[in-house]
Amino acid sequence: QVQLVESGGGLVKFGGSLRLSCAVSGGTFNTYTMGWFRQAPGNEREFVATISSTGGRTDYSDSVKGRFTISKDNAKNTVYLQMNSLKPEDTAAYSCGKSRSTWFPRRRPSDYDVWGQGTQVTVSS
Repeated sequence: QVQLVESGGGLVKFGGSLRLSCAVSGGTFNTYTMGWFRQAPGNEREFVATISSTGGRTDYSDSVKGRFTISKDNAKNTVYLQMNSLKPEDTAAYSCGKSRSTWFPRRRPSDYDVWGQGTQVTVSS
């Protein structure tokens, strides 16, 4: 059974940085396309970034491109989201997900079958 556990969220000021981690247990991590999504209160879950199973390909939403970086350490079974130049509109609960397939990119929540519990990111102005 695959389980995902996120960490690294918190409160940060406008322009600050945070690094989120998603530790994966069970299954074969190096075969998974992984993704990060976020959800603010009253909003739908929103795609943030995705990374291929090898870590060689990445894809980002337009709202975070150039500010966020997704990476994957297959030796540590962990996927990261480095967030720089944070803005108040980045405030949300961030979750990582495991894709149902190895296809890339995967931008829809329905493309994922396992989710972590989420970690809150709050950016103050």
